[in-house]
Amino acid sequence: GEMAVGKMNILRVFPRRTAMTPTDEDVRVGYPTLWDRPNLDRGIHISVAFTWDIPFAERLLKAWEPFGEVRIGGPAFNNPAGDFVCGRYLKMGAVITSRGCPNRCWFCKVWKANPTQTELPIQKGHIVYDDNLLACSDTHILKVFDMLKSQRKIEFVGGLEAARLKDWHIESLLRLSIHQMFFAYDTNDNLEPLIIAGVRLTRAGFNRNKLRCYTLISYPGDTFEKAETRLLQAWKAGFLPFAMLYCDDERGTNLEWRRFARLWMRPAATKKVALRLLR
Repeated sequence: GEMAVGKMNILRVFPRRTAMTPTDEDVRVGYPTLWDRPNLDRGIHISVAFTWDIPFAERLLKAWEPFGEVRIGGPAFNNPAGDFVCGRYLKMGAVITSRGCPNRCWFCKVWKANPTQTELPIQKGHIVYDDNLLACSDTHILKVFDMLKSQRKIEFVGGLEAARLKDWHIESLLRLSIHQMFFAYDTNDNLEPLIIAGVRLTRAGFNRNKLRCYTLISYPGDTFEKAETRLLQAWKAGFLPFAMLYCDDERGTNLEWRRFARLWMRPAATKKVALRLLR
């Protein structure tokens, strides 16, 4: 989430760099450097996306205290977020046009932080990060698609819900320059809608290079065999699966699961292993 920024000069600090971390001059990753100077007029926001980074972020809080007024927040803390501001906590090009999700999935923190679906003012960008865009009103979805008409290499990375996919969504998507769109297979009741969506999207002309599917693995009671079955089900439905490791705050994920997941994260490796298993 975005922490509200006042009129003062803000330095944004991140525990780690990811593909979506902003790169402007007011961004730091990790501890202060030799070039940072105390500035009492400056606000410092430590933005934490992942719960496992919280202990490190708390150490960063102490390290940055001499340099200005420090606040800590972000998605890891489940605090409700306000309007999205381009380039503040996600790099330019990434946008959030709505927050929240009406579903109440047991493993998901999104609805706990934002229990109601909130439509935000639409900013321009080509990477859409909404929690559940297709749960928004038709009017809002149309406005988002309209904004995307001028964009290239469009990615829906927050995830599109297969059960909510309508024919007019598919028709609109066909008019856009899509690079990739992610769907999700997290629970058993996701499978049938995913298979139906796969058939409709494939018939419309989309292929596995553009159709991705987050597939939840490593939750309590899961096994490598069961996880492999679900990942292959997503593949057979016409999607390129992407393994999402379940990680609760207490136990984390073990090395064997991380090794297993790595085979199902990079497209080239995933294609290789899926084709081998289906021989």
